[in-house]
Amino acid sequence: MANLGFIGLGIMGTPMALNLQKAGNTLYVNDRKDIPEELAKGGAIKCANGKEVAQKSDIVFIMVPDTPDVEAVLFGAGGVAEGLSAGKIVVDMSSISPIGTKEFAKKVNDLGCEYLDAPVSGGQVGAYEGSLSFMIGGKEEVFNKVKPLFQLMGKNITLVGDNGAGQTCKVANQIIVALTIEAVSEALLFASKAGADPAKVRQALMGGFASSRILEVHGERMVKRTFNPGFRINLHQKDLNLALQGAKSLGISLPNTATAQELFNSCAAHGLSGSDHSAMCRALEMMADHEIAKA
Repeated sequence: MANLGFIGLGIMGTPMALNLQKAGNTLYVNDRKDIPEELAKGGAIKCANGKEVAQKSDIVFIMVPDTPDVEAVLFGAGGVAEGLSAGKIVVDMSSISPIGTKEFAKKVNDLGCEYLDAPVSGGQVGAYEGSLSFMIGGKEEVFNKVKPLFQLMGKNITLVGDNGAGQTCKVANQIIVALTIEAVSEALLFASKAGADPAKVRQALMGGFASSRILEVHGERMVKRTFNPGFRINLHQKDLNLALQGAKSLGISLPNTATAQELFNSCAAHGLSGSDHSAMCRALEMMADHEIAKA
């Protein structure tokens, strides 16, 4: 069993930390809010800041919203970097800038420590089930040390390349997810407006070539109108910003990614930024003046 640090106990972080804890590891945790009751009951030890977490842990996991948040956790006053000593490992599971990630990794390496970027896909359900997909950047020998811990939180665990490669892979993932949500939204809106039962259309499509995890999970959300967040629109907006900024720097065009971002922007303008990203369908519904019928 290991002494593990975990910083960021939100929608994703809490269930991920719980899966590490259930395996018998000692957790030293820090968050802006109070420590969730289930972690406290399991013996998680609250720390005052990232420095204390790093001092007491061999491996520090980070799960926060955006690039500036990771930078603050690592290098701000009382941050993780102040508590690191040679040989410790930092694992950032947030979804952030690949460029920023490379800079953070170098700073941590300069302290004699190792760094993995390990963003995830699978949402809140996958976090609770321990079935997340991990896209990892870093040294192979460091990856191999941490892999048994990744296996407590996920099932599809892939070392993509050096530091930054995990985050690049996550941006690619978010492009596919956004465009697939848009496609499912259009299909179910079309079916509903044409007079077909969208729930039965979804059921039929699940047996054909159009079947996907997004049609299964988010299609059901659209039909049942359940948009409580598993993954919020404002977080997906952040990820698509990374994609579009990266595309600009690479000199390539991502036209459909830009369209998906504009649909998310429309949702945010109508007060839906905190809703699940499946609520992208609401932007199309408003344009059509038609709501996908409830099941």
